[in-house]
Parts: sequence; structure tokens; C-alpha cells
Amino acid sequence: MSTQAVEIQVMGRTLRVNCPTGQEDALREAAIDFDQRLQDLSDRTNISNVEQLLMFTGLNICNELHSERREHQGSDSNLSNRISELAENLDKALQNQPKR
Repeated sequence: MSTQAVEIQVMGRTLRVNCPTGQEDALREAAIDFDQRLQDLSDRTNISNVEQLLMFTGLNICNELHSERREHQGSDSNLSNRISELAENLDKALQNQPKR
């Protein structure tokens, strides 16, 4: 897989990051989101220590990710159960059909 160097801005600093070719826009969007989250946390908490901001923002993002994963696992399980029920109902309906 080829990569491309992309410049992003985080906390006023320009970083050059390699990313897979074709994913440059997604990386730029992620960087904008991350930078905004850092700024929002700084504004809300008056934390000015960059390391603390990075750590707390990273933890907040991980917490959101874990919550989303748990929610999707539950949805996946429910969907899987519904599909199984439908398959069983279809099997029963087909078994009750008169033979031709």
C-alpha cells in the first residue's frame, strides 16, 4: 500500500503525517475534529498544559469509541437474532405449504 505525506494542523502546530493514498481528506477531517476537541476542552476546563489536553482528549475519544462499539455489538446481536427468527418462520411456512 502506498502512502502520501499530508500536512495537518493541531494546536497551531503543523505536522507532516504519512497516510494511505486516497485517505488524505479523511486524515485532514480527523485532524480538524481533534484540534477542535482540544480547543473545546481547553476552553471548558482552562487547562493549558498541552500534554494534559492531549491525554484527556484522547481518553474522551476512546470512551466515545468504546460506547459506540458496545452499542453496535448490541444492535448486531439483536439483528442477528431477528434474522434467525425470520429464517425459522420461513422454514416453518415452507414446510406447511401443500406439496405439488
